Amino acid sequence: MSGQFPDPITPTRTRIGWVGIGVMGGAMASRLISAGYSVSIYARSPSKAASFLSAGANLVDSPADLAASCDVIFTMIGHPSDVKSLVLDTLLPSLNPNTVIVDHTSSDPALARQIYESALDRRCYAIDAPVSGGDVGARLGKLAIFAGGDVEVAEWLRPLFDVLGKVSYMGEAGKGQSCKIANQIVVGGGLVGLSEGLVFAEKAGLDKDEFVEAVKGGAAGSMVMELFGKRMIARDFRPGGFAEYMVKDLGMGVDGEVVVLPGAALSKQLFSAMVGNGDGKLGTQGVITVIERINGI
Repeated sequence: MSGQFPDPITPTRTRIGWVGIGVMGGAMASRLISAGYSVSIYARSPSKAASFLSAGANLVDSPADLAASCDVIFTMIGHPSDVKSLVLDTLLPSLNPNTVIVDHTSSDPALARQIYESALDRRCYAIDAPVSGGDVGARLGKLAIFAGGDVEVAEWLRPLFDVLGKVSYMGEAGKGQSCKIANQIVVGGGLVGLSEGLVFAEKAGLDKDEFVEAVKGGAAGSMVMELFGKRMIARDFRPGGFAEYMVKDLGMGVDGEVVVLPGAALSKQLFSAMVGNGDGKLGTQGVITVIERINGI
């Protein structure tokens, strides 16, 4: 970073690095490219980056090259083990002082705190900033972003967050991840409830589209219904978020020692059944298939 933090972020000066160009990460990186930022991408499969390169992004050969050449590095990958390997073991040792790492992966709060401390040891900064809103929110720049870490750093990043959605500062390092786990507990329960409502409506002889239209303006209405109701009815199980990731996220809540969560435990079992059925790479809205199987549909 030229000068000392917090030099203002601008498209002409701030060099962005990005790792993770899947359904969510790719849409988010595209928004920053479209906003005029200089974005460098590391991809394990360079062929998958072709569309980003044609839009103006740069491709680097390794995470170390990315770390050495960027002011802000975003990561949006899979599991906490991936985050540890990439961020803690690979990126951090190669960072220049004052570089900021923003991890959008849904990951472990304790790991986020470890990354935060390790970044400070290198005179750098780390923000855990998982998101909610699915592929639609990512494409439209309407994600909910949960930021943990130093509030001054989170505020400094706001011009970038504003391109992606709406950021909420949740507190010290790891709190962003804790907020995402709580978010997934709510979303997982909502998806299960919506699935059961649709299956019941069908068995009762109701038109499922008419059912959703009738109830969405009442207490049953929710963002889960808005995002996934029509997809469930249309059997559109293309992923905005993988079912296997929902199992991971719910597991971090259920398997911890914070509180007993019977509803989340049931949700985890149902999403785990999706994975067991070979559907772990489908979108989370595919949990309706588990409810259908239980009912012989």
